[in-house]
Amino acid sequence: MALSPVKSAVRALEVLDYFRRERAPRSLKDICASLGYPQSSGTVLLKNLTQLGYLSYDRSSRQYFPTLSVAALGDWISGALFGKGQAFELMRDLHSATGEAVSIALQNDVYMQYIRVIQSIHPLRFYTEEGLMRPLTLSATGWMLMTTQPDREVERLVRRANIATARNEDRQPLDLMLERVRQARQQGYAFAQNIPIVGGATIAMRLPSNVHGRGVVIGIGGPIDRMLPQKERLLTLMRDEIAHLKFD
Repeated sequence: MALSPVKSAVRALEVLDYFRRERAPRSLKDICASLGYPQSSGTVLLKNLTQLGYLSYDRSSRQYFPTLSVAALGDWISGALFGKGQAFELMRDLHSATGEAVSIALQNDVYMQYIRVIQSIHPLRFYTEEGLMRPLTLSATGWMLMTTQPDREVERLVRRANIATARNEDRQPLDLMLERVRQARQQGYAFAQNIPIVGGATIAMRLPSNVHGRGVVIGIGGPIDRMLPQKERLLTLMRDEIAHLKFD
């Protein structure tokens, strides 16, 4: 039975995202097993992606790997989103100074989405995957993203984010969320402990730029035991670095 065009498109994107995570050649068997595809439809999909020039196939090893055509699909996006790359330079500077995970996130409907992540170099760390989306209510980054909105819109976003949150225990009280967003708006940063990860903490601040009308937030995250004692130092460091940014 042939796949519908929509399902085929979804699977094609899943394959490309699979290689983003794996970063190594993989066989048909590996790909189908990891993504849960029947081998018959997986064969057709990979053959089509190869014919389109997005995958290369090594007959000797029977393995696939993305081509530079995949990179070309999105190599313009960073420039369109962040101009000359000052935001990414800021990320590298903060990472060099702290060794903690540093991320940039944008709002995507009722979610916040990690656009770029530099992982922590510390032995004890939490891994955050690029492209990951979380409800706006479940991270300091999400709270900070909502600070640009009036309270009425924040209330609407919180209600919709709670609907999109799978587990009841993760749904956040409206009054608490309004308080968090107002506090973040007033003090210029958001700080969260044990959310979304127990034992983790995050500091988030807005950057002085917008992406197609949307705010941009940078965050530093790590274990509470490391983050809490140096909270004031991290805040000063982030403020100083952000103050030196110059966006067109």
